[in-house]
Order: sequence, then C-alpha cells, then structure tokens
Amino acid sequence: MAFFSQDFGIDIGTFFIMIAEGGELLEREPTVVAIAIDEQKIVEIGQSAKEMYGRVPESLEIARPMKNGVIADYEVTEKIVEYMLRKVTGPVRFFRPRVMVTVPHGATSVESRAVQEAVLEAGAREVHLIEQPLAGALGVELPINTPTGNMILILGGGSTQAAVLAMYGIVSASTLREGGVGLDQAIISYVRKKYGLIIAQPTAEKIKLEIGAAIPQDEEGGIEVQGQDQVSGLPQPLSLKTGEIVEALHDPLQDIVETSRQVLEKTPPELVSDIIDRGIALCGGTALLPGIDKLLTKELGVPTYLVDNPRTCIVEGASLGLSPGVFPKIKRNLIT
Repeated sequence: MAFFSQDFGIDIGTFFIMIAEGGELLEREPTVVAIAIDEQKIVEIGQSAKEMYGRVPESLEIARPMKNGVIADYEVTEKIVEYMLRKVTGPVRFFRPRVMVTVPHGATSVESRAVQEAVLEAGAREVHLIEQPLAGALGVELPINTPTGNMILILGGGSTQAAVLAMYGIVSASTLREGGVGLDQAIISYVRKKYGLIIAQPTAEKIKLEIGAAIPQDEEGGIEVQGQDQVSGLPQPLSLKTGEIVEALHDPLQDIVETSRQVLEKTPPELVSDIIDRGIALCGGTALLPGIDKLLTKELGVPTYLVDNPRTCIVEGASLGLSPGVFPKIKRNLIT
C-alpha cells in the first residue's frame, strides 16, 4: 500500500506492459486480455489471458489492445494500466502516482493523447510522455547529455525505431511500424508457401524464439511443431531448421536495416563519426534474435552491440526521466 505519491515509468508495448520505479523494473505482464463477448467484460488480464490464446470457447475473445506500439482499443488499454498500477501500489491509494509513459517516435498527436488520457483515467495524477528512443538512451546510460552523437535502435514487438541523440534530444530518427510481430508473420507466410500448412502466431513466435536467427549459425537448430493442412484442414507435423527461418526472416530484417540506414544518411557527418566510434546500441525484445547485431554491423558498416538490459531499458529509462536530476533537462523534449 502506498501512503505517498510515487513516480513510475510505464511502457505499454504490443507484447508486454512494464512498470518501473527509480530505474528498477517492478512488474511485467503480457498486454493481453480475455473478454466475455456477450457482457463485453474483461475476465482475465496478462499472463493468464495469454495462456488462453487459441484455447477458449466462442463466448470468449483473446485480444491485444496495442497495435504497432500505439493504442488500438482505448478502454481495454485503460483497464490494463489500471490493473498494473494496482499491482504496484496496492488496492488503496491515498495519493495518485506521477507517471512517465513511453510512446513510439513519430506517434501522431491523437495517438499520444490517447495514451495520456488512458493513463490518467487509470489512476495517475500527472502524466508525461517520452519518446521511446530517448527513454531507451536513458535506460542504457548513453552519454546523451553531451553534443556527441549516440545512436539507438529499438526492435520492439510492434515497431522498429532508429534514432540519433545528443544534448538530451533526438537529432534524427525514423520509425518502421513493424517489429517482432512482422517476423512472426514472415514465418507464417514461409510455412504456408513452402509446406502448405497454417500455423498460428504463438507457434510462429515459439519457432522464432527457439531456432530463429538473423544469419546462418554454426550449430543448426531444429524444432517440431503442428500445422494445419490448408486443403484438408487436418493437423500435420512439421519439422523446421534454423536455416529455413533465416531465409524466412530475410525481407523483414532488410526493412530494419533500411530504416537504420535512412537515419544515418540524414544525420550530420560530425555525429556519424561519433556513432562509428561508439557503435549503435541495440535494444528491445527482438534484439535478442541471434546474429542480428552481426547482420546490422555488416550491412551498415557501423559496430552494433546488444545492451545489457534490452527488454527493460525503455521502461527503466522512462522512470529515470522523472528523477530530479534528469527531468528538468529533458522536459523541453517531452511530448506535450
């Protein structure tokens, strides 16, 4: 139970919603709900709802309220945020928290306002919006307080964001509204075209996590899954190898490379020189795909490295943005 006002960072992602305080992760849950269709009532939130995917009767719907990193269902998003705030503050709050919420770079004013209003309705007393590249840079402690160039590449579930930062602000950036979900869809399409089988998104995600890679690997992994024959509708076993997934992911990964290249091309030469020296910080859940750092290094000609906290750096950075030593310096670069 909280007897005083608290400052939280919140990252409402396509796959996960996370809350941090003082640079430390407090809670992480899948951004998924189970809805009773007739009553239009949420019956499960988070991990318990995710485990129901593909296993519920017609009376229930499993839904993700976020798409490409922005709100697709306002009311459901509000309920998820309210649920998460209750988990970290307790059922009774004497003071409502102050919150810093992340939004993708390039989000429209309507999309940003929807996030702000949803979090206010969920129980926050004050809501600030921070672009994810800036939050991520704070979360991995890039020296963005200087006039030197720093580049971060965020590979999220619903979007890819590349940005160059200096003096607590974004100098150049680009957002591709495709991410981990796009990689899953590429695997689904590959299996359908090559084997004539239909697999669901959770199966594609499992394949990606267990044997997926951005480049050929020294040790070839394998996996056995079940697909549905698109002609007969009957279940069929399917064996896949890492090399096939590398092939399946080639096109969406090239889109990520091109997004990064575009940002470098519109960055002042002086800052590009700094980036070549410092490298590109790689974060987000999709950054854990084996070999993606080597692929980007080869394609861009700039060293790319995986940060220590790729899954949580954005929400941790958002919470740090509310600290007395940082907030006044970044305030002018927050979304209003």
